[in-house]
Amino acid sequence: MLTYLSATTLGERIHYHPRYINEFLKDKVFLEGTHYVRLPGSRRILYVWETIETEFLGKRTTEVPMANGGVCHG
Repeated sequence: MLTYLSATTLGERIHYHPRYINEFLKDKVFLEGTHYVRLPGSRRILYVWETIETEFLGKRTTEVPMANGGVCHG
């Protein structure tokens, strides 16, 4: 089950102001249909928490191999 959040609730979770989310992150960082949906017949936007959490809050690990054989967690 997907969790849909308003900009206010999302802002509390990722520590951004709701206005910044709606004006800057929407359509530049968040993609419609993947990270957020628009309700039919309404201007309301709901953000998909699971997608945002997976892609932007570090649920994926990126490891960069180093010349000495170690790994940098970046």
